[in-house]
Amino acid sequence: MIATIFFIATNLSAQTPHYIDFQKILNESTAGKKAQNELKNRLSQTIKKLDKTQKDLQNQEKQIIQQKKLISAEEYKKKVDELRKKVTELQKNRSNALGKISKQRAKAKNELLKNLEPIIQEYMQEKQIRMVLNKKDLIQADNKLDITKDIMVLLNEKIKSVKLD
Repeated sequence: MIATIFFIATNLSAQTPHYIDFQKILNESTAGKKAQNELKNRLSQTIKKLDKTQKDLQNQEKQIIQQKKLISAEEYKKKVDELRKKVTELQKNRSNALGKISKQRAKAKNELLKNLEPIIQEYMQEKQIRMVLNKKDLIQADNKLDITKDIMVLLNEKIKSVKLD
């Protein structure tokens, strides 16, 4: 009788969907944190370079305005056109740099999720779980069904970093 009840309880547990907080894993796993920190550093360095270029262009603009009465209209127009080209180039560079970092972030996320999939499958087989859902798609669930910590431990053991380039 006790064995039958235990079997039914175990079988019901296997039938119950469990959930995982993918966002937490992306943000708090060893590889996820490392990738985010590297991307933040790259973004910060890129923004610093772009801001420096922008300040240089603003200084050039001030110089051109100061020279307006000292130089010919033709030369003034030429300098303004050159400055506009530089500003356009800066905007293009800014857009390209941000796009590149965005692509690297998406690539890192995909690689992390790719490494996570076999870990979840193995965990599901080991624990006889038939379904795992993403926490963000749940309205409410029992905390006992959250397997995020277990999966994060396994992921941290398997990978320490992801490639960004």
